[in-house]
Amino acid sequence: MEKGAPGQTRNLVLATLASVMAFWAWTIIAPLSASYTQQMDLSSTQTSIVVAMPVFVGSLGRIVMGALTDRFGGRVMFTAVLLATTPAVLLVSLAGVLQSYLLLVIFAFLLGVAGTIFAVGIPFVSPWFEASRRGFATGVFGAGMGGTALAAFLTPRLVGWIGYFPTHLLVAVLLVAVAAVVWFFLREAPGWTPNTNPVVPKLLAAAKLKVTWQMCFLYAVVFGGFVSFSNYLPTYLRDIYEMDPTGAGTRTAGFALAAVLARPVGGILADKIGSKPVVLVSLAAVAVLAFVVNLRPDGEIPAGLTFLGMASALGLGTGGVFAWVGTSSPPERVGSVTGIVSAAGGLGGYFPPLVMGATYNAEDNSYAIGLLLLAATALIALIYTWLYLKRQPSRRAAETEAI
Repeated sequence: MEKGAPGQTRNLVLATLASVMAFWAWTIIAPLSASYTQQMDLSSTQTSIVVAMPVFVGSLGRIVMGALTDRFGGRVMFTAVLLATTPAVLLVSLAGVLQSYLLLVIFAFLLGVAGTIFAVGIPFVSPWFEASRRGFATGVFGAGMGGTALAAFLTPRLVGWIGYFPTHLLVAVLLVAVAAVVWFFLREAPGWTPNTNPVVPKLLAAAKLKVTWQMCFLYAVVFGGFVSFSNYLPTYLRDIYEMDPTGAGTRTAGFALAAVLARPVGGILADKIGSKPVVLVSLAAVAVLAFVVNLRPDGEIPAGLTFLGMASALGLGTGGVFAWVGTSSPPERVGSVTGIVSAAGGLGGYFPPLVMGATYNAEDNSYAIGLLLLAATALIALIYTWLYLKRQPSRRAAETEAI
């Protein structure tokens, strides 16, 4: 499509707004995890299960959502995800009011639908932008994960100001309002046509591509690292630094915001220099900083800078990997590949909180095993990327060669 097509900016902003709202709902349990733990007398493993449950469902759901977006378009699928998330948020609040751990786990499972929003946005946004700006566009849309920052910063404060149930009711109302805005004002890209081929064969075709599994591995590390840190950080800060829910939420919001700001940077740099160097820098930083986090840096500034550095590295990597998906995937399979890769990223965020909870050493108050496993995984991904993945040309270079 032509550069600067009318509606580019509006549709990118609306898609990002939908993502922000969905991410807030998707991660609404994590900022209140300390309260749930105290009120329901939960173990660290039980807390990690309920925190990770929406991530698990949202991850698997992305596999289908990417293909469905190819067929029905972003307008329909964005609206459907937001409206389906609304009752799940209210049910989670009901479980909290009843103080039922079983219901909380079940309704957290339903809340996972919110996490599928990412697999809707990438195939929707990409056709709106020319090849040389898709890294920027997908990076901006990916910044919708800033809803995690809103959840961390606002949710505990709103609970303190207006109460537990009214907070969830407010989020539900906002979900419906954003769904209405999307339905009435979002439009598909010029030239977009529905792909009516059966979903399963499309997914199987995408699954046969080598690049799909390469990007799955990388995205599981970088986006999975972001999701797991964002969800488990309030618990970690409570246990290691003895912070209250509001203080932990504020710092988790700062972590998420740093990752959000770094993600478009990763996409833009990938447009200019190619994705491989961006991803290599990201993975190297994650490996080093995971080890530093394990050392428990003392003091507000050293600890804060360490976590902000980790967030920035993960955000940079997420932007770089998804720019890589765009340059490596056949155009007709971008939605299906996106669904599978983004699912891998979500699953990458599902298991670490479970590992952190299971390996927590209460006697030494230590999460060393989980953090060292993250450092080792990032190091393996770094070596694999360096030795086995071919450097893709930047989009600008590719377009010049085509001309």
